Amino acid sequence: MKKDITENIPADADKLSVLGARVHNLKNIDVDIPHNSLSVITGLSGSGKSSLAFDTIFAEGQRRYIETFSAYARNMLGTLERPDVDRITGLSPVIAIEQKTINRNPRSTIGTTTEVYDYMRLLFARIGVARSYISGEKMEKYTAEKIVALILSRYDGHKIYVLAPLVKNRKGHYKELFEQLRKKGYLTVRVDGELREITFGMKLDRYKNHSIELVVDKLKVGRKDAIRLNDSVENALRQGDKQMMVYDLDEDTVAHYSQMLMDAESGLSYREPAPHNFSFNSPQGACPCCKGLGYVNIIDRQKLIPDSSQSIYKGGIAALGPYKNTMIFWQISAICEKYGCSLKTPISDLPEEALNDILNGTDERLQLKTDMQSTYNYFRTYEGLVKYIELQQSDDAGSKAQKWSGQFYSRATCPECGGRRLNREALHFFVDGYNISDLARMDIGELYEWASQVEKRLDSRSLMVGGEILKEIRSRLRFLVDVGLHYLSLDRASATLSGGESQRIRLATQLGSELVNVMYILDEPSIGLHQRDNKRLIDSLKRLRDAFNTIIVVEHDKEIMLEADYIVDIGPKAGRKGGNVVFAGTPNEMLAQDTLTARYLNGTCTIERGSAPRPGNGKYLRLEGCTGHNLKNVTLEIPLGCLVCVAGVSGSGKSSLINGTLQPILSHHFYHSLQEPLPYKSIEGIEHIDKIVTVDQSPLGRSPRSNPATYTGVFSDIRSLFVNLPEAKIRGYRPGRFSFNVAGGRCEACNGNGYKTIEMNFLPDVLVPCEVCGGKRYNRETLEVRYKGKSIADVLDMTINQAVEFFAGIPGILKKLQVLQDIGLGYIKLGQPSSTLSGGENQRVKLATELSKRDTGRTMFILDEPTTGLHFEDIKVLLGVLNRLVEKGNTVVVIEHNLDVIKCADYVIDMGPEGGKNGGMIIAAGTPEEIAQTKSPTAAYIAEELDESERLKKRQEHI
Repeated sequence: MKKDITENIPADADKLSVLGARVHNLKNIDVDIPHNSLSVITGLSGSGKSSLAFDTIFAEGQRRYIETFSAYARNMLGTLERPDVDRITGLSPVIAIEQKTINRNPRSTIGTTTEVYDYMRLLFARIGVARSYISGEKMEKYTAEKIVALILSRYDGHKIYVLAPLVKNRKGHYKELFEQLRKKGYLTVRVDGELREITFGMKLDRYKNHSIELVVDKLKVGRKDAIRLNDSVENALRQGDKQMMVYDLDEDTVAHYSQMLMDAESGLSYREPAPHNFSFNSPQGACPCCKGLGYVNIIDRQKLIPDSSQSIYKGGIAALGPYKNTMIFWQISAICEKYGCSLKTPISDLPEEALNDILNGTDERLQLKTDMQSTYNYFRTYEGLVKYIELQQSDDAGSKAQKWSGQFYSRATCPECGGRRLNREALHFFVDGYNISDLARMDIGELYEWASQVEKRLDSRSLMVGGEILKEIRSRLRFLVDVGLHYLSLDRASATLSGGESQRIRLATQLGSELVNVMYILDEPSIGLHQRDNKRLIDSLKRLRDAFNTIIVVEHDKEIMLEADYIVDIGPKAGRKGGNVVFAGTPNEMLAQDTLTARYLNGTCTIERGSAPRPGNGKYLRLEGCTGHNLKNVTLEIPLGCLVCVAGVSGSGKSSLINGTLQPILSHHFYHSLQEPLPYKSIEGIEHIDKIVTVDQSPLGRSPRSNPATYTGVFSDIRSLFVNLPEAKIRGYRPGRFSFNVAGGRCEACNGNGYKTIEMNFLPDVLVPCEVCGGKRYNRETLEVRYKGKSIADVLDMTINQAVEFFAGIPGILKKLQVLQDIGLGYIKLGQPSSTLSGGENQRVKLATELSKRDTGRTMFILDEPTTGLHFEDIKVLLGVLNRLVEKGNTVVVIEHNLDVIKCADYVIDMGPEGGKNGGMIIAAGTPEEIAQTKSPTAAYIAEELDESERLKKRQEHI
């Protein structure tokens, strides 16, 4: 039996006490959470979990932290408003790890976020072995004494020149340089391999590249001249900035020597290695072509000429359109005449040279013949379409021009660095035969194994210098492995991570920081995690707890709840009907309760499967040859008219296959989307569907002004209602008057935002209500127009449930609101900013918007983990909505780990067998029962869920 963590806790110590919390929908609740425990706050979506965890406990912790600053600092940061709570005691320093803080900066990677890459840069700067990118030979570094010894042994008896390199392959006349050398008493220089005497006024051709070496000394090498040779070498190194050369007159050869890293064969030298030389965010380390991004934007010929069977005259070149009597068509016509064709020749029949001139320009002067005159006019050279489109991407071009030209670009891997982000020099330092990019591209699990074994293969000096650095790298990699992220790589861009992955990375970073007596608040860390990896996550949370920290997790996962030390259940319902503590205690105590959550935990309630899996409509969508990311030539076959679930371990390739390949293909086909799909060979059956709807967790809009009312379109109907009110007609108000995005009716003090943003510099920005409108967004005159006693601001402040009652007599508005209510979003407010909605809530608003539209029964819906943020009861409601879509003949494709969704699917596609490079294959496909019979990582969990479902069904039938 699990130990009760609260047994020995005194009444007023070792616990966090929240008294009288009234934030959002919390109803003056009191709750105690024991310190040094793993506690879960659960409940229906919208019941008040986040209001308690983040808006009360974390907000008060942040406010108290600000209060410790000096008056000057607090004045710079602004004042945080105290949460609406009577008292909070026992509050430790608080760190919140939320879902919504994914870094969208393209320069941010897993390596930079976790700081593992910083330690790797230090490792390569200290023990990396440099090799020449010209010859591949190991780079050498010499002292002056060693150079003298090498010259004495190698050139004994030879006549040599001791040279100091001053200029290497650069343009210029160098008149001033020669004059300075002449005044210093030097007589001879070697210019472009030729020895020349320095004369007064000497200069070179300024438009040609030159290499200049100063002749420091000329001597015959012998032991008796060792002192003179030593002086000459030191002088040459001083004049040549730690580099020198020896020209052997007898053999007519040149050798290079340097106090820096140098290739003696080619003369190539590297800078002294430093950590910033291995950073793609530093000019010293970044690839000069892509500036450290790993990719470049290039004009895509396929986008420029989508149909080569068309002629230029009929619009075969998308950037030009059909023929117009303009200069550019006259120029292209002249090029075509030159090659014996015309504008009406199909583009596929044009000579490649002609097409190259049309796209890239020509140096020849063209003879132009216009439609307005028969005479020929000379015109200057033609620069080409590509040059013109590139000019429209410049900063001087307008936003419309940039958007227009952007449609012809595609992102391509950088041709110089191959996507590795670093310059040639950085990529030619090696540790154990790997450069830093090789290691960053490894799966984290594989990299951890390498870091654990590499010390056995290092020499004593490298081990002494790099031992502590490797220890830090291993420690941080182990935490990433422990939270189930072994399948990712350090060079993976942060912007491509899911909310759950991003959150677990920050969790691993906190594990590595080894702080104690801290309160961590996590928002659903199990998102996107396969059941197999859940145990690792729970062990990591417990390890963080055992380091004398308090862990509070807002979570719906059954396994995490049962493994927790303490559970707080908020409810009983959502929105106005929630906000109460319906249970607080240990998991064992909760199993004996009768709350909605407890009934699902103890098996009293369950999400039942429907009848036998639906066979579909007999038609299929077949996608062949998918090779993007880790996909291994995958062929995907989706039965249409079914609820299809794509399952598999984390990192197995689910998102790459569906979101990265299938969705962009269909979006381009139906809507001419510009998103590039990952590589594939062919697709069949696309004619069996007529629309693609992607329902993801991204915010509803780009700014907090977006909200459920504006996104679903119901706000337009509401504004029309207010415009037709007698008071509005008397005042001559138009619909724009009731928009908070348009000047006239909105509050101009806050521009209709309802709040003002206080920038906190090194803390998250804080929003405070506008002091003029009090957060209502509108000016006084607009608020005077009322419907049933409510202003437009009052309507936006209503929950969906309240609005359904309020607009019961207006069918156009009621229909859209009822769909939101039916999908389980009755607790959110109509005007709630999209930035405050969870990923799951954003997804359900989008789904409700699509449900309110007419469908043809041939639509494909693609959803990515729609159960995010959903309670068991909410999942039940969601499955009812998805089944309703399928029953109308539509196809629903869901990427999901939740077993309740998987067992209720008609068809399951299981990917694996592992994550990362060991995944990328479809290992099983069929009904849930068929998948349960296989040996895939998901099979055992599905089989257990099906058995449990069948057992509960029989028990209920018996009752």
